[in-house]
Amino acid sequence: MPIEVASKRRKVQRPGAVVVDVTSRGPDPWVRFSPFYPHGDIPVPLSPGVTSASVEGLWQALKVFEGADVDRSKLAVTSMKGLKRTVRRFGPVRGHRAGLAGERLLGYLSARREIYLPAYRWVLENRLQAEVAQLRELTRSEDVVLLDYTTNGDVQDLSTPLSHAALIAEHLRRPSEN
Repeated sequence: MPIEVASKRRKVQRPGAVVVDVTSRGPDPWVRFSPFYPHGDIPVPLSPGVTSASVEGLWQALKVFEGADVDRSKLAVTSMKGLKRTVRRFGPVRGHRAGLAGERLLGYLSARREIYLPAYRWVLENRLQAEVAQLRELTRSEDVVLLDYTTNGDVQDLSTPLSHAALIAEHLRRPSEN
């Protein structure tokens, strides 16, 4: 059965499909797919021995602005709020630090590949096994639409944020290892 990604901001026109909201405002257990969800002990890529409460926390912690370097405090945020670090407050983004103590700054595409994707994949494989299995089972008999605020599934398209729902759909399309 097909798995689609749709914008939470638009009305979904898929009669008969099961609609699953995987955003930070989604219902339990699906909210656990949100990058903001505090699973805890998520390894921070390029930072041996360092962990984060959430994927968004480590992404924001490693972001470097013209007026601010890394912010280790974002790694400990468990409220799903107060994670974002903005250009309005800190100036233009210079890149993402290649690890908390890294000297190298990664461009947006490299940061997606070296930080965000490995961290989110780790969560799918280590914290969301039961939920992934539930979605996989659902897709065997139903059309499924995953809701996200953005629908960009192309890692190389830097014009819009990457959709974690698209990453989930891609993960579900791969053969299960069971």
